[in-house]
Amino acid sequence: MNDKLQLTLVTQPQDFFRELITEALTQQKVSVQPETEFYLVNLLNQFMHADRLYTRSVTGDVKEQPLVLLVKEALEQERASERASLFRYIGDVSLYKAGYFQESLSRKWVDVDYYIEMGCTAYEQVASSAEEGRLKALYGELSRRFPLLVEILADVSEKTSPRDEKDPLRLYER
Repeated sequence: MNDKLQLTLVTQPQDFFRELITEALTQQKVSVQPETEFYLVNLLNQFMHADRLYTRSVTGDVKEQPLVLLVKEALEQERASERASLFRYIGDVSLYKAGYFQESLSRKWVDVDYYIEMGCTAYEQVASSAEEGRLKALYGELSRRFPLLVEILADVSEKTSPRDEKDPLRLYER
């Protein structure tokens, strides 16, 4: 077997992610609104920086906060815009983690179903509070089709993550 290492120079991450998302949608025969496809591309671009998965304390320290505490914080917000912003963040983190890290979540206390439920609910909250029709439609689709979108991101993850086929347990799980 002749394995060749293929390197690709990526100058614009959005173009790279757009190609991967488009390919995954085509392979899985899924059609979404153009805004939703654009949102997924931007989501991957946003989380290129791992620190975006974490919140910051009042002193500026990065901390990982459980989603359920973020939901509590969102529900306690008096301003609708701050509440929607927190719910959007919860949805984004849930979608990214459930899709991109699906394999590793199967070995955790909190599994992919938790993230799917949190993400669906969070985006539903954003959709219900959106005043603009396009935003309502976008977040509504993100909420309704969340499990399917998780699979799209899982496909992207599989194509971009290094493979270690020497690990029999990992090979069996695939």
